[in-house]
Amino acid sequence: MSLAVRVIPCLDVDAGRVVKGVNFEKLRDAGDPVELAQRYNLAGADELTFLDVTASTDSRETTYEVVTRTAQEVFIPLTVGGGVRRVEDVDRLLKHGADKVSINTAAVARPAVINEIVARFGNQVLVLSADVRRSLNTESGFEVTTHGGGKGTGIDALDWIAEASQRGVGEILLNSIDADGTQSGFDLEMIAAVRAVTRVPLIASGGAGEPEHFPPAIAAGADAVLAASMFHFGPVDMIARVKDEIRKAGYPVR
Repeated sequence: MSLAVRVIPCLDVDAGRVVKGVNFEKLRDAGDPVELAQRYNLAGADELTFLDVTASTDSRETTYEVVTRTAQEVFIPLTVGGGVRRVEDVDRLLKHGADKVSINTAAVARPAVINEIVARFGNQVLVLSADVRRSLNTESGFEVTTHGGGKGTGIDALDWIAEASQRGVGEILLNSIDADGTQSGFDLEMIAAVRAVTRVPLIASGGAGEPEHFPPAIAAGADAVLAASMFHFGPVDMIARVKDEIRKAGYPVR
């Protein structure tokens, strides 16, 4: 792997505050999104991901004002998701300062929206956010969920990610619902299974609890690693510690 591995803090935003839960539930307050974004920018984060976690379930749009304030303060790539349904939503988010936009629920409901967004803006702006849980109802054992992990779809996650890749998404953000917030390590089997069906850059998310958890995720096939709890509630130098661990394992980091 020649490209540097990216380390990405994730800000789950609800009603203008950063929140974090376990398995997408029991959310607790983690602070002001703009302040946290500034902190991560200074601490060496390569990118930031900003997910409005209740936008799809509440059927509303992402907090544009928070996106604008964040974009004015940080100068690393900013991915924004939550409630993105159509080309116009992407256009508006990019105008408010987002560099990339992530889509999940709307793409599962109408996959052609991926083609429409890519045709208008290019694939570099579009991230497929795949909220995946283990399930006995699919051939691979992995099922796609929507609405912030709240609804099962019965769709095989590997089939869906392969289809979305063919439709032109620029990146896959793979969120393990089962590992989310547990801080017990990434779902390595899931990362490897997804890596086998797509060549699109893969961001591993869900389960990070200590710096030692990151190199195995990269070994399993991740091009970037994303975490929330351990950055929000851990020591200030946690991003540096994670990068040191990745570097020690022989992978390039910025």
